[in-house]
Amino acid sequence: MVGFSFPFGLVSISGYLAPEKEFHLLASVFFGIILCNIVYRLTQLISLLSVKGYDKLTKAEKVEWNNRGFSTVHAIAVAFASFYLVVLSDTFHEDHHDEPIVSRRSTISDTTLGISIGYFLSDLGMVFWHFPALGGLEYVLHHGLSMYSILLSLISGKGQIYILMVLFSESTTPFVNMRWYLYVAGKKNSNLYVFNGVAMFLGWLAARVLLFIYFFVHMFIHFDQVKTIFPLGFYSLLLVPPMLTMMNLFWFWKITKGLIKTVSKAKHSH
Repeated sequence: MVGFSFPFGLVSISGYLAPEKEFHLLASVFFGIILCNIVYRLTQLISLLSVKGYDKLTKAEKVEWNNRGFSTVHAIAVAFASFYLVVLSDTFHEDHHDEPIVSRRSTISDTTLGISIGYFLSDLGMVFWHFPALGGLEYVLHHGLSMYSILLSLISGKGQIYILMVLFSESTTPFVNMRWYLYVAGKKNSNLYVFNGVAMFLGWLAARVLLFIYFFVHMFIHFDQVKTIFPLGFYSLLLVPPMLTMMNLFWFWKITKGLIKTVSKAKHSH
């Protein structure tokens, strides 16, 4: 294997991806894909044995049910990994390394990013195969931007702290999936549906609105380091997060409207 390289001086990373790192990257991606396949099948098996009414779902609903199973597992795993790496470990702490914070990485962070690429590839493949049942163009855009950003950071070793911050926002996914599960199971009028809606609203506010504000503040404070990233990475860091922020705000607006409607309906029913 040979190191990656790009023309026109946009990226200069051929020294970073040595053969052993290329193998680790590919192994992590394939592990992510295999893990998604295993969880998909386990979700199908467990649901068939223990979830009342699963066998009565349509074929399309079963596919989405199982798909949301592995998206939930990925979201929980990557959220914990991101929190550990950014907050608990000393990898990205200000006073623990002489190396610029935008250039720091670790084997765990590389593995986390590789597995996430495997997840996004698996999920995007299913979205295309069943298009538009599992998601429309907004999902394609979201997954495309996510994979592009993760891959660029992974093969360059630059800006991983910002990728991990964004990946932590996946912590809202379990609440989104639970909302769908409850809806399909006919539990839309239950208290659990309302409580989950509130948790989803608060989680989205924290992880996809307030966290992104912190993201931009952090980037502004460390802009002298951000400017040292190769041109393609630098301009991607300036363009992609704002695009994801706009998508998050649009979805947050829809979540807020849905929560107000659900809570009002619950009050009237009592």
